[in-house]
Amino acid sequence: MTGLTDPFSVDDADTLHEECGVFGIFGHPGAGALTILGLHALQHRGQEAAGVVTYDHGQFIAERHPGLVGDIFGKKSDHAANLKGDYAIGHNRYSTAGGSAVRNIQPLFADLTGGGIAIAHNGNLTNAYALRSKLVQDGAIFQSTSDTEVIIHLTARSGKGPVVEKLIDALKQVEGAYSLVALTAKKLIGVRDPWGVRPLVLGMLDGAPIFASESCALDIIGAEFVRDIEPGEVVVFTKDGVESYFPFARQKPRFCIFEYIYFARPDSTVEGRNVYEARKAIGRELAHESPADADLVIPVPDSGVPAALGFSQAANIPFELGIIRNHYVGRTFIEPTDRIRHLGVRRKHNPNRATLAGKRVVLIDDSIVRGTTSKKIVQMVRDAGASEVHFRVASPPTRHSCFYGVDTPNEHALLAHEMNIEEMAKFIGVDSLAFISMDGLYRAVGEERRDPKAPKFCDACFSGDYPIRMTDEEIAKEGQLSFLVEVS
Repeated sequence: MTGLTDPFSVDDADTLHEECGVFGIFGHPGAGALTILGLHALQHRGQEAAGVVTYDHGQFIAERHPGLVGDIFGKKSDHAANLKGDYAIGHNRYSTAGGSAVRNIQPLFADLTGGGIAIAHNGNLTNAYALRSKLVQDGAIFQSTSDTEVIIHLTARSGKGPVVEKLIDALKQVEGAYSLVALTAKKLIGVRDPWGVRPLVLGMLDGAPIFASESCALDIIGAEFVRDIEPGEVVVFTKDGVESYFPFARQKPRFCIFEYIYFARPDSTVEGRNVYEARKAIGRELAHESPADADLVIPVPDSGVPAALGFSQAANIPFELGIIRNHYVGRTFIEPTDRIRHLGVRRKHNPNRATLAGKRVVLIDDSIVRGTTSKKIVQMVRDAGASEVHFRVASPPTRHSCFYGVDTPNEHALLAHEMNIEEMAKFIGVDSLAFISMDGLYRAVGEERRDPKAPKFCDACFSGDYPIRMTDEEIAKEGQLSFLVEVS
């Protein structure tokens, strides 16, 4: 899920953000509490807001609030106690540039002909502007700026019969990447887009089926991992059992490869691969492709740690924690003067001077986006006494924006789009800079190489090869958008 934002807007972040995490459970007396725990495990996928909708004795109950899961549903709150019922879905949200609007917090709910439906969505619709414009012209009244609400309006206006058929009819009209869970009075529904860009897994606990963005959300509640939902699959659970559909035109799967590099939690297994092991393999490939004569391998924590371990093992160079991360950063609580802004990176990272002094170090990070944070970290390591700094990146250069559910800056703000490797090395102030190759990345995640004619993953942020049509981007480039909505 993302807000309907200008595809060419620029935000201030120097990292890529996954948009959302989803969770759903059907037929368990502790559905609300289990959904909260599942969202807690998926907190890394969105930290702006969280929401849960349950169904109990003829009514839907919603608790949707800004903030972290633990703060919203903690001991000092009554929100968790309100979530009665045996059915529930939940959502963690990361908003795009401009902040979080309460009206965009999911799951979104609506009363339709035949009953109510709540939807939680991870991903991004690439024709949301066009669809919304047409719906507004036809008299639709939107309550949010979320592209998820487009799905609800299309579902409500469908002439099909049962709610599942209405939802499928709506999804046949949308373009983009999505994994979603939906809840009605009688059904729990899980859907993945035909390309399978965003993850969605199926689990089971005490006979109750569960949908979740990642397997780590199953682990926290002691649920069994069953399988990944297939690309283009619609799975429906009722009291009578389970049904599975493949109602969409089949496509060649293009799972987001950045899930392995950064987005997914290291202890998750997605698409049959353990994320931690994949990241270590990326580090090993990086060491083979771009070795460095150095004394220490230092990760940029926390996302660089597994790749740095793999690099260290393959290169036979000691691994050390030369940068210590403060896990309790939160938002700035003092006036953000220029000096405070300048010191911002030190609120999150601090050098371990005793380890770094006089050493030639290899810094390992998952990616370089704008490069401003990388530049500050390199300078911090040099100030701590490192004699040489070599930077190795566990992804290819990020040269293109993502339109499939990742909060990416305008491509002209991406350092790799504007500079070559030598220019980037000079900008961030390192003795050498290297990125893993596309073939190396594919090998690390279990593919022999990247076939340019039939890539197995969505790697558009590196290659510019977008598998799904981007109608809104085309309209925006032609200057034909009839309206702009506020940033979510």
